[in-house]
Amino acid sequence: MSSSSGLDENTLGVPRHRRAARGLPTSSTGARSLRQAQQAGATLGTGYLGMGAAAVAAVQAIYSLIFFLVHLSVYPVAAPAIIAWLIYLATFIGVVTLVAIQGERLTATVMIGVCVALAIVVGLDFVAIWPLHNVGAYATASITVGFGLLPLVTLRPACELIICLSVLFVAFVVAVVLTTPITAKTFPQQVSMIGIAILPALIAIYLVQRFRRMIQIELDRVLVQSTVTQPRLAVGMLASDELARLDLAAEKLLDGVATGDVPLPLEPQVASTAASLATELRLHLIEGRRETWLYHAVTESEYLGRAVKLSDPSSLAGLLAPEQRDGLLQAVWLLLGDRRTRAAGVSVTLTLGPITQSNSIASLAGRTVEVPIDVSTTGIRRNRVTPPTWSALQRVGDFQTSTQSGSLRLAIRCTVENPADT
Repeated sequence: MSSSSGLDENTLGVPRHRRAARGLPTSSTGARSLRQAQQAGATLGTGYLGMGAAAVAAVQAIYSLIFFLVHLSVYPVAAPAIIAWLIYLATFIGVVTLVAIQGERLTATVMIGVCVALAIVVGLDFVAIWPLHNVGAYATASITVGFGLLPLVTLRPACELIICLSVLFVAFVVAVVLTTPITAKTFPQQVSMIGIAILPALIAIYLVQRFRRMIQIELDRVLVQSTVTQPRLAVGMLASDELARLDLAAEKLLDGVATGDVPLPLEPQVASTAASLATELRLHLIEGRRETWLYHAVTESEYLGRAVKLSDPSSLAGLLAPEQRDGLLQAVWLLLGDRRTRAAGVSVTLTLGPITQSNSIASLAGRTVEVPIDVSTTGIRRNRVTPPTWSALQRVGDFQTSTQSGSLRLAIRCTVENPADT
C-alpha cells in the first residue's frame, strides 16, 4: 500500500514484505514467535527445569556447607569463609524469593547485583583458604557459586552465564597456580574441583538451549501444519489479526463521520487514512486470490523461511489434496531436520509446474492432471535421507531420485483433480 509518505507499508506501519535480518518477514508468525522466545526469562517448560536446578544447587550447597563446618578448625582465619557463606546463602534465598514473587523473570540490574555478590563470595573463600595452599581440597563456597548459576540458566541469556563461568574458571586457575604446589597427588584434585565448579552449569546451558530449540521447532511445525487444510488460495495465518485491526480502524472512522466528530468533506490527513484502509482491504482480497497454502507455510515459518525457496508462479500447490500437502510438508521438514548446518548452505528449493502438454494428458476422461514438483537440495546427501522421508514422498505422488553436485534431487509427479472440473 502506498501511504502519503510514499512508503510501501501497511496500516500497522510495517513495510510490506520487508524481511528481517534472519530472512523472515518481520510480521510473520515465526518471527513474532522467535522474538517472544528470545525475551529474557523462563518460559513454559524451562520454568520447571529452573526449579530442578535450584533444588540441585541447594543440595550441593548443603553438602559443601557441612564439609566446611567439619573442617572449620583447619582454617587459620575462618571469618572470610563464614562471611562468604552468609553472602551466598542470602543471595541464593533472595533470588529464589524474588523469582517466586515477581514471576520467572530476572532483570539485568538484579543479575549484575547477583554477579557482584558471587564474585565477593569467591574472593572471600580464596582469602580464607589461601594459607592452606590447596584450593582443590578446601574450596567450598567458591565451588558452590558454580552450582548457584544453575537456576539462572532459565532466566538469563546463555552468553551472560558463559561469561560468568569463564571468569570463574580463570579465577580458579589463577588461585591454583598461585597457591597450590602442582604434584602428581594434587593435580587430579585441582582438576576435579574446577570441573565440579564449572561443568554442571555448562551442561545445563547446553541442555536448556537444546530444549528451547526443540520446543520452538515443534511449535513452528504445528503452526505451519495448520495450512494444509486451507482453501486452494487463501490468506496467511496472521490475516485475522490484520483484518481485525483494519475493521476497528474503519469502524472508528465511519463512526466519527456518523456522529459528526469527523467533518465532511474529509481533511487531507483523514482522507489519506481512509484511502490507506481501502487499499489495505483490497490487498488482502488480492492476496487471497494469488497466495497458496504452501506460500504461507514457507514464509510464515521461522525455520522453513530460512531454508526453503519456493517457485510456484501458477499457484499449483493449491491443487494438492490435504494428504498430498501433508506429505510434501512432512518431507521438507524431514529433509531439513534439526540441522545446525542450515546456516552453512543447507537448503531446499521447491519448483511446481509448469503443466505441459505431455503431463496434462488426464486420466478418467480428463478429470485429473499431473503437477510436476521438482525438489532440489543443497547440502543433503541421498544416503542421509531417513525412511520416513520416502514414506512421506509416496503420499505426494510417484517420484524419481537423482544426484546433482553431491546433493539429492527429486522429481515428483503429483496427480491432482483437474481445476477445470471444480
